[in-house]
Amino acid sequence: QAGMSSCSLLGKPRTMRLRGGGEDDDALFDQTSRDNNVYMAKMAEQAERYEEMVKATRAIAKMGLDLTVEERSLLSVAYKNVVGARRASWKIISSIEQKETEDDKQGLIKAYLSKVEKELSDICSDIIGLLDKYL
Repeated sequence: QAGMSSCSLLGKPRTMRLRGGGEDDDALFDQTSRDNNVYMAKMAEQAERYEEMVKATRAIAKMGLDLTVEERSLLSVAYKNVVGARRASWKIISSIEQKETEDDKQGLIKAYLSKVEKELSDICSDIIGLLDKYL
Protein backbone atom coordinates (compact mmCIF):
# COMPACT_ATOMS: atom_id res chain seq x y z
CA GLN A 1 0.00 0.00 0.00
CA ALA A 2 1.25 3.48 -0.79
CA GLY A 3 2.28 5.48 2.25
CA MET A 4 2.58 2.38 4.41
CA SER A 5 5.73 0.83 5.82
CA SER A 6 6.21 -2.25 7.92
CA CYS A 7 8.55 -2.38 10.87
CA SER A 8 8.94 -4.37 14.01
CA LEU A 9 9.73 -3.21 17.49
CA LEU A 10 10.80 -5.94 19.90
CA GLY A 11 9.73 -8.60 17.42
CA LYS A 12 6.16 -7.35 17.10
CA PRO A 13 5.24 -6.39 13.52
CA ARG A 14 3.73 -2.95 13.25
CA THR A 15 2.44 -0.88 10.40
CA MET A 16 3.47 2.76 10.17
CA ARG A 17 1.70 5.42 8.18
CA LEU A 18 4.08 7.76 6.43
CA ARG A 19 3.11 11.40 6.19
CA GLY A 20 3.17 13.65 3.15
CA GLY A 21 4.57 12.79 -0.23
CA GLY A 22 1.80 13.84 -2.56
CA GLU A 23 2.29 14.75 -6.18
CA ASP A 24 0.29 17.93 -5.59
CA ASP A 25 2.85 19.47 -3.23
CA ASP A 26 3.08 22.53 -5.50
CA ALA A 27 -0.47 23.48 -4.49
CA LEU A 28 0.65 23.66 -0.87
CA PHE A 29 3.25 26.29 -1.73
CA ASP A 30 1.08 28.16 -4.24
CA GLN A 31 -1.64 28.71 -1.63
CA THR A 32 0.73 29.79 1.14
CA SER A 33 1.54 33.37 2.09
CA ARG A 34 4.80 34.97 1.07
CA ASP A 35 6.14 34.91 4.64
CA ASN A 36 5.20 31.26 5.07
CA ASN A 37 6.91 30.34 1.79
CA VAL A 38 10.07 32.13 2.95
CA TYR A 39 9.85 30.20 6.21
CA MET A 40 9.30 26.91 4.34
CA ALA A 41 12.25 27.66 2.04
CA LYS A 42 14.52 28.27 5.03
CA MET A 43 13.31 25.12 6.74
CA ALA A 44 13.79 23.08 3.54
CA GLU A 45 17.31 24.48 3.22
CA GLN A 46 18.20 23.43 6.76
CA ALA A 47 16.74 19.97 6.10
CA GLU A 48 18.66 19.82 2.78
CA ARG A 49 15.40 19.27 0.89
CA TYR A 50 16.24 21.46 -2.05
CA GLU A 51 13.42 20.27 -4.32
CA GLU A 52 10.93 21.65 -1.79
CA MET A 53 13.03 24.77 -1.38
CA VAL A 54 12.66 25.29 -5.13
CA LYS A 55 8.87 24.88 -4.85
CA ALA A 56 8.63 27.43 -2.05
CA THR A 57 10.85 30.01 -3.75
CA ARG A 58 9.15 29.44 -7.12
CA ALA A 59 5.81 30.21 -5.46
CA ILE A 60 7.27 33.45 -4.07
CA ALA A 61 8.58 34.46 -7.50
CA LYS A 62 5.22 33.66 -9.14
CA MET A 63 3.60 36.30 -6.94
CA GLY A 64 5.07 38.78 -9.42
CA LEU A 65 6.47 41.11 -6.77
CA ASP A 66 10.05 42.29 -6.53
CA LEU A 67 12.05 39.80 -4.48
CA THR A 68 13.87 40.91 -1.37
CA VAL A 69 17.61 40.24 -1.11
CA GLU A 70 16.81 37.29 1.18
CA GLU A 71 14.25 35.84 -1.25
CA ARG A 72 16.67 36.18 -4.18
CA SER A 73 19.32 34.43 -2.14
CA LEU A 74 16.95 31.59 -1.22
CA LEU A 75 15.90 31.17 -4.86
CA SER A 76 19.53 31.06 -5.94
CA VAL A 77 20.54 28.54 -3.26
CA ALA A 78 17.58 26.32 -4.07
CA TYR A 79 18.29 26.09 -7.79
CA LYS A 80 22.06 25.92 -7.28
CA ASN A 81 21.70 22.85 -5.08
CA VAL A 82 19.12 21.12 -7.27
CA VAL A 83 21.30 21.65 -10.34
CA GLY A 84 24.47 20.77 -8.39
CA ALA A 85 23.07 17.41 -7.34
CA ARG A 86 22.20 16.54 -10.96
CA ARG A 87 25.61 17.70 -12.18
CA ALA A 88 27.34 15.51 -9.59
CA SER A 89 25.18 12.56 -10.68
CA TRP A 90 25.98 13.24 -14.32
CA LYS A 91 29.73 13.30 -13.61
CA ILE A 92 29.61 9.99 -11.74
CA ILE A 93 27.50 8.25 -14.39
CA SER A 94 29.70 9.67 -17.14
CA SER A 95 32.77 8.33 -15.36
CA ILE A 96 31.17 4.90 -15.11
CA GLU A 97 30.38 5.10 -18.83
CA GLN A 98 34.06 5.68 -19.64
CA LYS A 99 35.10 2.57 -17.68
CA GLU A 100 32.35 0.19 -18.82
CA THR A 101 33.21 -2.17 -21.66
CA GLU A 102 30.06 -4.28 -22.02
CA ASP A 103 27.78 -3.06 -24.80
CA ASP A 104 24.53 -3.97 -23.02
CA LYS A 105 25.64 -1.94 -20.00
CA GLN A 106 26.57 0.99 -22.26
CA GLY A 107 22.94 1.20 -23.38
CA LEU A 108 21.73 1.32 -19.78
CA ILE A 109 24.29 3.97 -18.90
CA LYS A 110 23.39 6.13 -21.90
CA ALA A 111 19.70 5.92 -21.02
CA TYR A 112 20.46 6.92 -17.43
CA LEU A 113 22.65 9.80 -18.58
CA SER A 114 19.82 10.97 -20.84
CA LYS A 115 17.42 10.93 -17.89
CA VAL A 116 19.76 13.06 -15.77
CA GLU A 117 20.42 15.42 -18.71
CA LYS A 118 16.68 15.85 -19.23
CA GLU A 119 16.23 16.68 -15.54
CA LEU A 120 19.02 19.25 -15.79
CA SER A 121 17.48 20.73 -18.91
CA ASP A 122 14.02 20.88 -17.28
CA ILE A 123 15.39 22.58 -14.17
CA CYS A 124 17.29 25.14 -16.24
CA SER A 125 14.23 25.80 -18.42
CA ASP A 126 12.15 26.20 -15.27
CA ILE A 127 14.36 28.89 -13.72
CA ILE A 128 14.81 30.70 -17.05
CA GLY A 129 11.04 30.69 -17.58
CA LEU A 130 10.52 31.94 -14.04
CA LEU A 131 13.00 34.77 -14.56
CA ASP A 132 11.50 35.73 -17.94
CA LYS A 133 7.89 35.65 -16.82
CA TYR A 134 7.92 36.90 -13.24
CA LEU A 135 11.21 38.58 -12.39
